[in-house]
Amino acid sequence: MKQWILGLFPIVLLAGFVALFFIYGPLGVFMAAFPPVEELTIERVVLPEPDQIVLHVINGGPDPVTVAQITVDEAFWKYTTDPEDKTIPRLGRMRISIPYPWVEGDTHEVVILTSTGLTFSREIAVAIQSPRTDGTYFGTFALLGIYAGVIPVFLGLLWYPFLRELGSKWLSFFLSLTIGLLAFLAVDMLDEAFETAEAVPSAFQGIALVGIGVLGAVLILFYLSDLKLGSSDQTGAEGRHWTALMIASGIGLHNLGEGLAIGASYALGEIALGTFLVVGFMLHNITEGLAIVTPIAKDHPSMSRLVTLGLIAGVPTVLGTWIGGFSYSAIWATLFLAIGVGAILQVIYQLLVLFTRKGETVFTNAYNVSGFFLGLGIMYGTGLLVV
Repeated sequence: MKQWILGLFPIVLLAGFVALFFIYGPLGVFMAAFPPVEELTIERVVLPEPDQIVLHVINGGPDPVTVAQITVDEAFWKYTTDPEDKTIPRLGRMRISIPYPWVEGDTHEVVILTSTGLTFSREIAVAIQSPRTDGTYFGTFALLGIYAGVIPVFLGLLWYPFLRELGSKWLSFFLSLTIGLLAFLAVDMLDEAFETAEAVPSAFQGIALVGIGVLGAVLILFYLSDLKLGSSDQTGAEGRHWTALMIASGIGLHNLGEGLAIGASYALGEIALGTFLVVGFMLHNITEGLAIVTPIAKDHPSMSRLVTLGLIAGVPTVLGTWIGGFSYSAIWATLFLAIGVGAILQVIYQLLVLFTRKGETVFTNAYNVSGFFLGLGIMYGTGLLVV
């Protein structure tokens, strides 16, 4: 008890000084002299029916924000809010409903005017009724995810019979190719995570979310690997199967991000872009099955194990299309993408350890170096079909 009291004493004192600062400190002088700092993020725009626009807004600034007026296409318009109090506290959320007769296929701009005169705008690039949360749209988005993620992964798993017949030299080549594929995926996901972090309200610290997701995933997976394998030989069958599972999991998180992009594009009415993404991801993702099955090519895995690995890698694409289509959030998208980066980095480390324990290294063998760069080249080439 004495030790706990000594440990908590500085924290209690700090809390007291913080309270004194807010109550008797000099903040009042500055608050009277300067206007509040306001920041609103229009997280999502929904067009639930022909004469309705709904904004989902979050206050990511340090001060409360009061919504004073709404304009649509430069005209002031009536609106209702949920909650009814038009002041949004720090980190608070608000749902703004605007009875506006939007025109399908047209571009509209919505502007929020605060009580201090600041404006926050959001463009609706292509006005189209948002997907409803019913069986039809759930099934449609699921089908998109199956085409983009599940089918390509299972097609890639069909390389297993080919890999099983290879000699050790060529199997190392394809393991190196797998490292190249995963390295590209990690960089690609990290870029997507930073891009998505820009849309995160500043109070939620998008860059910090990326760091937490990457480091957290790496450390947790290291712990789970040690818990699962212990002191056993990680180059044995159990270690190789664990590596294949981790590859499938990392790819699954990557495919979740791809599903988010597909679902969001269709929800925003960008049908051509969404269709292009589906086809591009199909071609891009067929190599992912190859990456999953390469570490266990000599182990004669059961059909059920292969199917399980394919589902772990592919099904998150379906979940991503649902999230992107019905309830996209930049905060969660950033965190999921970052976790995917960490998972893939941990898998790359496990593969490098696998090479080391076999007495090889990836970058001192011509076959392995060629495989690594071929993996990068394949992902870069197929990625051109998606950008």
